[in-house]
Amino acid sequence: MTQLLAAGQLSKMQVVPNTPAEYYLDLGGETVAVNTLLGKRLRLEFEGEIRCSHCQRLTKKSFSQGFCYPCFQKLARCDRCIMSPELCHFHEGTCREPEWAQGHCFQEHVVYLANSSGLKVGITRGDQVPTRWLDQGAVQALPVARVSSRRMSGLVETLLGEWISDKTNWRKMLKHEVETIDLAAQRDQLYVQAAERIDQLKRQHPDERIDWLIDAPLYEFEYPSLAWPTKAKTYNLDKNPIIEDVLMAVKGQYLIFENACLNIRKYGSYQVSLAQI
Repeated sequence: MTQLLAAGQLSKMQVVPNTPAEYYLDLGGETVAVNTLLGKRLRLEFEGEIRCSHCQRLTKKSFSQGFCYPCFQKLARCDRCIMSPELCHFHEGTCREPEWAQGHCFQEHVVYLANSSGLKVGITRGDQVPTRWLDQGAVQALPVARVSSRRMSGLVETLLGEWISDKTNWRKMLKHEVETIDLAAQRDQLYVQAAERIDQLKRQHPDERIDWLIDAPLYEFEYPSLAWPTKAKTYNLDKNPIIEDVLMAVKGQYLIFENACLNIRKYGSYQVSLAQI
């Protein structure tokens, strides 16, 4: 017997940093507790409609995880500097949405080390700790610096990227093939390597703040799972709009089924229905 659980516009899962992490699927305001569905056979169907998450215009394709093309072209949150904050051009007077940027970009950001599939460096807004790390499937995370703006976080991340990658191997992350790393030791080594360059960055931007953190707490995360996949295959809702499979785990923004995984972020703004079968 099929039981409809929810239907609506898909957006990123909400996550609560419990042990294990507690996930909720958001379908246009209807919320489904995902952890309770482990071991259940589900049917997730894309109903053929995509509406922009900003203007609600019908669109044939979702850009930047949920926007129509006109919004993708005009919104600051879709600009290249969102993915590469060091390219921020607000100071040049060319920001697409100056008022939005004031609230989003000119607030404290955290530069961190994380372990999702190995050691990586990344950035997040201060109010996104620890959600950001759960969204990317990290098993460990350690803040290493606090800075005064998004642009400065990008400059620091780029600098540290000379020694540490900013990439995640999503296949290793999904298969949970992750070994524990001494992040505090990595932070201390990184500070020695980068200290002179950080001081130079401070001199170049005297109005900005860079605080290196030497005693920030280590974050560790567990994820709900009955089993991890041996192969990290993914479902494609554009090619196969109906998924019928048993939910085995949840990690990052992925639903991990018995036969393949679904990246929820990739299908932002898709109209879907979710049922237990």
